[in-house]
Amino acid sequence: MDSRWGTYIYSHGRDESRPYGCLKTKEDMTIADAQRRVDEWISGIGGGYFSELTNMVLLTEEVGELARIMARVYGDQVAKKGDLKKDIPEELADVLWVVICLANQCGVDLNEALLKSFEKKTLRDAGRFSH
Repeated sequence: MDSRWGTYIYSHGRDESRPYGCLKTKEDMTIADAQRRVDEWISGIGGGYFSELTNMVLLTEEVGELARIMARVYGDQVAKKGDLKKDIPEELADVLWVVICLANQCGVDLNEALLKSFEKKTLRDAGRFSH
């Protein structure tokens, strides 16, 4: 990944009083922007990527944390004290973060991969869900 994200931040209103990578306002981010920004953060603040295997284990852990909340919010399990300290958006973002890390490490352009996935699913499932 390249370091153009840092240039993007500085040219689009980074708030100097906030930690690196924090923007002043909420704004849209493309998948490519997210990949660049995660890479910039990992290279700067994060001190480098964990191994791919470690990140795969971390992804499993993050999905488990999301599943725990989903089971208690939408499922039959009753939440125990502390179960709902985190929320669904936070946990989904954590899952996405690790997926982006893995994509960056494996040289995967997630935008291209997602477009191919849409094409595959559209061709495979055309008419499958029609009644």
